[in-house]
Amino acid sequence: MVTTADRPATWDLFRSSGEDRPVPSARADAITTALGVWFTLGLFVDAYAHANLPGLETFFTPWHAVFYSGFAAVGLWVLWLVWGHVREGRRGLSAVPLGYGATVVALPVFAVSGGVDLVWHEVIGIETTTDIFFSPSHLGLVVSMIVILTSPLRSAWARHPAGTRPSLGAVLPGVLTLAFAASLVLLFLTYGNAFLRDSSSVVGALSDADDGQAGRLAASIVITTMVLVAPLLLVARRWALPRGTATVLFAVCAVISAVLTGFEANEIMIATVVAGALVDVLAAVLRPSGARRAAFWLFGFLAPVLTWAVYLGVASATVGRLPLVAEFWTGIPLVAGLVGWALAALLLPDAAAGAPTAPKGAASV
Repeated sequence: MVTTADRPATWDLFRSSGEDRPVPSARADAITTALGVWFTLGLFVDAYAHANLPGLETFFTPWHAVFYSGFAAVGLWVLWLVWGHVREGRRGLSAVPLGYGATVVALPVFAVSGGVDLVWHEVIGIETTTDIFFSPSHLGLVVSMIVILTSPLRSAWARHPAGTRPSLGAVLPGVLTLAFAASLVLLFLTYGNAFLRDSSSVVGALSDADDGQAGRLAASIVITTMVLVAPLLLVARRWALPRGTATVLFAVCAVISAVLTGFEANEIMIATVVAGALVDVLAAVLRPSGARRAAFWLFGFLAPVLTWAVYLGVASATVGRLPLVAEFWTGIPLVAGLVGWALAALLLPDAAAGAPTAPKGAASV
């Protein structure tokens, strides 16, 4: 019978030594964010290459090298953070910084998904159209990637208790990684990303009630609304929404979308950034929070209405006319607003007072 004393010494590395988990420094989160952005941009470069370079039939490309080197960099950095606490005498979960627990699990998941992706491409081939977003190996990569990328957000979640009012600077790594995570979701929902259209496409789609284009545009607006508004509501439910959060979120999503289209619709990109700034003004006026349900719900409704009113207004001004079907351009922002209100109601069915500071080690994974 093997006793505890007979277990190999390496086994002890995985048994928690019982200390409260350490809170990562702002510098550590900033480095994680920088490496995570490298990692994320590598995926966007790779996706662009697959979509625009015909005959790309190999796994071993410069774009994959950028992507997977980004993963290696962020993975080694996270392991270095954990190892630093192991050298202090911590073991198991007690050595993993707050916010990085799920990351430690996601790293091997990503590595396994990458191996599966290699085999998948060698056996089945390289996806070049919409099928790229449904490949099981790609889905494993992007889900684990989002978990890794948002480590600084979970770290900030632990550092700043519910009901507090952190500045944007204090949580900027978390906000940036949240914005890039949203852009990753939009990448894998490319078929529902309204930012990929140009002004002529928008106005044309809403000028004919019979060809189905209006329905497809409306559906993409609903999908994009959920991707944009859900992160804002999530942050607003935890803290007083830091000023500038919406601008950062909208700008990252808009610029990444513009890159994917080769900057063919710069007016849509600019409109999206302006809409983000206006949503920040709206948040400053309404002050949505977990303790202010009415303001939270109203923000959930008005933020999408404002966003898509700007989007449709800029598209119409660029083309020089309004869409011909008035019901579309007047009603679509309201539909988006109702979707945002529904998200707000789901996230905050009842007002909740700001929670007290959580015990160390229990606030975040």
